[in-house]
Amino acid sequence: MSDKKQKQKKPQKLKARLARGFPDRSASDIRATDEMMAKIKTVYERFGFEPVETPFVEYTDALGKFLPDQDRPNEGVFSFQDDDEQWLSLRYDLTAPLARHVAENFNDIQLPYRTYRAGWVFRNEKPGPGRFRQFMQFDADIVGAPGVQADAEMCMMMADTMEALGIPRGQYVIRVNNRKVLDGVMEAIGLGGEENAARRLTVLRAIDKLDKFGIEGVKLLLGAGRWDGGKEGEGDFTPGAGLDAAHIELLVGFLTIAEGDDVEETLASAENRFEESATVLSGVDELRSISQVVLASGYGPDRIKIDPSVVRGLEYYTGPVFEAELLFDVTNEKGQKVQFGSVGGGGRYDGLVSRFMGQPVPATGFSIGVSRLMTALKNLGKLSGDAATGPILVTIMDRDRIGDYAKMAQELRSELNPLGGDGQPTGPTIPVELFQGNPKDFPKQLRYADRRGSPIAVIQGGNEKEAGKVIVKDLIEGKRIAETITDNAEWREAKAGEHLVDETDLVITVKRILAEQASDAQEI
Repeated sequence: MSDKKQKQKKPQKLKARLARGFPDRSASDIRATDEMMAKIKTVYERFGFEPVETPFVEYTDALGKFLPDQDRPNEGVFSFQDDDEQWLSLRYDLTAPLARHVAENFNDIQLPYRTYRAGWVFRNEKPGPGRFRQFMQFDADIVGAPGVQADAEMCMMMADTMEALGIPRGQYVIRVNNRKVLDGVMEAIGLGGEENAARRLTVLRAIDKLDKFGIEGVKLLLGAGRWDGGKEGEGDFTPGAGLDAAHIELLVGFLTIAEGDDVEETLASAENRFEESATVLSGVDELRSISQVVLASGYGPDRIKIDPSVVRGLEYYTGPVFEAELLFDVTNEKGQKVQFGSVGGGGRYDGLVSRFMGQPVPATGFSIGVSRLMTALKNLGKLSGDAATGPILVTIMDRDRIGDYAKMAQELRSELNPLGGDGQPTGPTIPVELFQGNPKDFPKQLRYADRRGSPIAVIQGGNEKEAGKVIVKDLIEGKRIAETITDNAEWREAKAGEHLVDETDLVITVKRILAEQASDAQEI
C-alpha cells in the first residue's frame, strides 16, 4: 500500500454498544430502587435481620451446580480462571455465597443467623424481553433454625414487605408448598432415584409453567411436548417429560387441589391421594404446621396460601418453598392482558451449608427480584423514581466572579441541608448546582434550569453586586405567570417570579419560596 493511501485511510471509530442482557440504569431507576429497598430494609430489620455483604466472585466449586439451565455447557454461570488456574465464577444468586460465608465464619456467627443482603447476580442465559444476564436480588435468610416456624416467619415477612411497598391485600398472595410433597409425588409416579433426575427436572419445569400456559399447556409439557404456536409445526417445540396419561392426570389432580381457601381441605386431599408415601405425609405435616403459625399470627389464606403448584426452579431446596405473586393484570409485549405473577420466592435449603461443614446446618430464606418488583410498583403507581425536586441553579453572569457564585452555591447547600448531631441529614436533600456551561449565553442557563426541573434560579449581575443585591427567580411561579401573559411589554414589566433581595437575605428568601411551592403543590 502506498504512503498516500495509508494517509487517506481513516481509523475505524469505536462503536458504542451495550452488551446484550446487561442494562444501563437511569437516575429515575436508581432512585426508585433506593426508595423501594429502604422500605424493604425497614421490614427486615423489624424482624431482627442484619445486613451482610458477599463479593460478586466465588470459587466455582463453592457455588455448586444448582441452576436449572443444564442444557448449556457452563450451566448458566459466567466462569474464568485466575493465575493459579483456579476456576472462579460470577455469583448466580445470593444464597450459595451466603452458605460459603456461614461455613467459613461458623465459629464467629451467632446461630440462628438472621441476615439480609442486596446485590447484583449474573446468569449466562439467553437474554430476552424482561430477561437479563445481570439483575439485582434482595435476600433474607435464617441459618441454624431447623423448625418450620422459621419458614412461616419468612412467609409472614414477605407478606409484610408487599404491604409496606403499598401493594394492598387482594393484589398479592404468598403461595407455599413443600419439596418433600413434590418428591413424594415423583416417587409415586415412578420418578424416584438418581437415574430419573433429568425427567424430574423436566416435570418440575412443566409445573412451574402453570401460570404462563395454564393446565392444558402443562399437560402437553408433562406428555410429548408443546409447540409455542399451539399447533404442531407452529413456533418452537419444547420436548415434554414423556409421562403416560394416568400419571399426567394424577399430577394435574394434585396441582389443582388448592383452588379454594380451605387449608385443611387442601392438606387432607393431598394426604388421601398419596397416603402410602411417607415423604408426602412428612411434607404435608410441615405445611400444616406453617399454616397453624401464620393463621395464629393473623395471616389468612388471602395473604399466605398453601398451593401444591409452587415449585421454585433451583435444585437445592429441601423442604418448604414459597413464592410472592402479584395478582393484578398488566399488558405484555404482545398486547395481551396477563397476570403480573411472581416477584420473588425461596425456601428451605438444609443441605447447602452442610456441603462445607460435614454436619447438618438448617437454613431457609427468600429472594426478591428487585427490577421486577420495581416494575410492578411503577405499574401500580406506587413508585415514580423521579427526583423530589430539581437543583436550585446558581447562574453565572460574570466569568471573573466565579468564586462569588461558588460561595453562594456552597452557602445554600449548607443552610438548606443541615446535619443533625449524628452527622446525618435532618430532612430531604435539596440539591444546589453551580452552572458549568458558557456564561455568555444567559438564556441558555435558564433553559438548562427548565430542563433540569429547577424550582429556583439565583442571579447576580454586576449592578446587583454593586448594590449588594441578588435576584431570586421563582421558576415555577414564573412559568405560571408566563402562561397568562401574551404581550412582551407586559412580560418585561412583570419580571415573572423575580425577587430582588439583599445578599444577606438570600437563604431566607430561597427557603420561603420553596415552602410556598410545596404548599401550592399540596393544594393542587
